[in-house]
Amino acid sequence: MTPQERQARIREMVTSEGQARVETLAQVFGVSAETIRRDLARLARDGLLRKVHGGARPMRLFAEGSRAERAAEGAEAKGRIARRLAALVEPGETLFMDAGTTTLACAEALGGTDGLTVVTNSLDIAQRLGRSAAVFLLGGRFNPDDSETVGPLVIEQIGRFQADRAVLTVAGLDAEAGATDASFDEAQIARAMIAHAASVTVVAHAAKLGRRAAFRVCPAGEIDLLICDRAPPEPIGASLAGARVELA
Repeated sequence: MTPQERQARIREMVTSEGQARVETLAQVFGVSAETIRRDLARLARDGLLRKVHGGARPMRLFAEGSRAERAAEGAEAKGRIARRLAALVEPGETLFMDAGTTTLACAEALGGTDGLTVVTNSLDIAQRLGRSAAVFLLGGRFNPDDSETVGPLVIEQIGRFQADRAVLTVAGLDAEAGATDASFDEAQIARAMIAHAASVTVVAHAAKLGRRAAFRVCPAGEIDLLICDRAPPEPIGASLAGARVELA
């Protein structure tokens, strides 16, 4: 068994059992306690579990901070992601774009792409692209904290459109859980956009890889393209490759 295979098995055990002790893992895999500690350190460094005294536990579900905190997190990485997306989106595409600080950065980069049609629940994205694209702002209950509309009216209106691509931001992307969000309303909107788009592009900086939030957006297999600022760590990278997710 390779170290990578052992680490994947360790993570499965920690997830299924809720915790695992170093001594138990050493006996199960027939290796030294020091080897297990190195495995746990690697998995914790990649954000795949939590090291605790004498063993490990699963990662806590991620809860997002305020909009200002999220805007400051990975600002340079979001800029790189936005430029990569802008290089891939072709003139004349129709895009769903959900509300988020990463998709807002993408909106800024897409301002020079001709002939776009953008359907969004984000007031900020609508304002950024309103002069360069045909923008449809989805109406619903207004959430001033995130400058977005949410709720059943938004979901119903999404069903009136078809898009070439859904461009979505997420709170977390995990090998088993897939794409997740910390907001129930935002996860519902993302799922509706996925259902009416020909392809799904997730834009997420590396800090979100390995995180799990409370509300599932989609399994990894439904993601066509992940745009990230760096290559995903294992086993997330292997899981995405197995699900045929293209990386950019």
